Amino acid sequence: MESLLNFFAFVTTEDERVGAAARLRGLLIREDWIYLLSLLIPVFIYNVGLKVVRVATQLDVPGPLGFLDQIRSEMFFNLGYAALWIGLFAITRNRLTRFPVLLLFHLVTIAVAVLTTAAHFYYKTTGSTLDFSVIAFSISTFGEVREIIASETTTLHWLLISVLLFYGVAGPAVVTRLFGRDWHLPTQSAGAPGVARAAALSVCFLAVIFGSLSLVPSVTGAGNSFSRDAVANVFVRQLVEPPTGKIKVDLAAEDLASDATLKATKKTEKRNVVLVFLESTRAESTTPYADIDTTPFLQELANDSVVAQNAYAVVPHTSKALLATECGVVPPLDTDMTESEPDAIPADCLADLLGEQGYNTAFFQSATENFERRPQLVDNFGYDDFYPVNYMPKQGFQEANYFGYEDDIMLEPSRNWLLENGSSPFLATYLTVTPHHDYVVPDRYGQRKYVKDDEDLNRYLNTLHYEDRFLRNLFDQYKELGLYDDTVFIVLGDHGEGFGEHERYQHDDTIYNEGLHIPLIVHDPRRSEGQRNIEPAVNELDVLPTVADLLNYKIEGGSYHGNSILSPPRDRVMMASCFHEDRCLASIEDNKKYIYYYGNKGEEFFDLSADPHETINLADRQPQQEMKERREDLLSWQATVNAIYRYQLSKPEETTTETTEATTEETTSP
Repeated sequence: MESLLNFFAFVTTEDERVGAAARLRGLLIREDWIYLLSLLIPVFIYNVGLKVVRVATQLDVPGPLGFLDQIRSEMFFNLGYAALWIGLFAITRNRLTRFPVLLLFHLVTIAVAVLTTAAHFYYKTTGSTLDFSVIAFSISTFGEVREIIASETTTLHWLLISVLLFYGVAGPAVVTRLFGRDWHLPTQSAGAPGVARAAALSVCFLAVIFGSLSLVPSVTGAGNSFSRDAVANVFVRQLVEPPTGKIKVDLAAEDLASDATLKATKKTEKRNVVLVFLESTRAESTTPYADIDTTPFLQELANDSVVAQNAYAVVPHTSKALLATECGVVPPLDTDMTESEPDAIPADCLADLLGEQGYNTAFFQSATENFERRPQLVDNFGYDDFYPVNYMPKQGFQEANYFGYEDDIMLEPSRNWLLENGSSPFLATYLTVTPHHDYVVPDRYGQRKYVKDDEDLNRYLNTLHYEDRFLRNLFDQYKELGLYDDTVFIVLGDHGEGFGEHERYQHDDTIYNEGLHIPLIVHDPRRSEGQRNIEPAVNELDVLPTVADLLNYKIEGGSYHGNSILSPPRDRVMMASCFHEDRCLASIEDNKKYIYYYGNKGEEFFDLSADPHETINLADRQPQQEMKERREDLLSWQATVNAIYRYQLSKPEETTTETTEATTEETTSP
């Protein structure tokens, strides 16, 4: 403390300019100051400037105090960062110790600037903050995500990174040469080491203080992850224990459906089943759910179908949606693709169940084969045949995006498989890809101008229109092959897509209706009773029980998490989670939606019946006890789901009691 007081005295009480200069020279020589500040000051301005841009471009720009609160962390972090290097340079004065510090100074500062840049553009693209789990996931799956990154990387981005790298390496030396007497690299320092050491330690202590202040939570109600400095946020979120870390749950027999089977009844009909997953298709952008002419065939279909008006994804990510739908259980709430691990799924899936009844099964996708270990996932579902785009003839078809080709590419492989297998009952699943980011519209059916002021949204809506044409072609194929009348069809979105309605883009962490509310239509050609609307909330977990209901099978030996869409209960609570761990959870009950952000953003509460676009947050008007109960219910749900998958992966040989106690010790970060 005495050294800190001496430092403040040195800074604040010296009236004579000559005396102050002498003290500064005691800390570092003039050229060293120029060298350090020529990099630290631009980095400070750059990092804080990017944060100012992010704050100023929010939907709700805060007032002066809120604005200051949201850039406070960047200011303190960068002040602390500058003080740290000034202190380290002052402590290390000889060549042996100074040279490694000089090298680290350049490398770490470049890394900080690049990481801040990446966090900035990640937020602008997705509406989510960058953290270590996202970076680790991207590195571990780089071969899969590099094209995603490339699709968002422009010439401007490369130019910016090039400038950062060049200036980070050579800038300080050039500036020192311009303002100094000669070229200078601070590999050693003259001056009085004894005088400098006390001040240097004080500066390092000051760096710790500034760094600590940068981690103080927002005081104006802004989200902590957003308010926190971008670099600090990457690492701090790893150190915070998630709220579910100490929740204990008891897994009962009904939590698992790994011994389920279908039992035929007197009414059982072995009719064909077709599932069509509409990639990134949100309900509000389709004709049956909104006043927009994007999907006229889907509307024709809806006119003679069961239409779930309030259907939701469980996790807005494709592999999670596939698992929830195909297997009737909540997917693992992680980014590790646990669902693709051998024997990881705690249920018998639809392909397994129908396969036991003599069904042939096939899974078609216009996406590439290996993204997120899709072959292993489809194998876990129990499908006999898997047809990814890799093995489909590509001549005459366009690439739709970095994941695959236009969806019509599936038509010929589908025809060939149906000709060979259509004489027996079958389950066929089709997963489209065209509406996925980055919304490349195939030329086959032309384009329309749906919106004028958002090019991305307009291209997305055009991809939905293309997808609708594929859907018509697929149904025509079934009619031409004489299979239509004996087939039940379930058409649904795997998840939705955000376009900044709530500062969220794409889908992984878009927990609002644009990300969760999906079209779900059950079409049975033998039941032409007009459109039947199902108003109670349903989700993807309800598809498997619905198939069993349509075919008049009874499920035995296991308990699935959903109910038949044909007769859903009205007093259910729909639970949902963001894709990235511990980002957000949501529950929907009686058209009331609650969203929890793990303290990184204020809780939200919406009345969907009066406010379907979730524009009015009613959280402050709700009883605190009710909000607490909703939060605890969500956290218990998350803990139970995670415990189920840990239990499943542990593969115990024998369970001697009806319940198995498991304590959720989260390995993922908030």
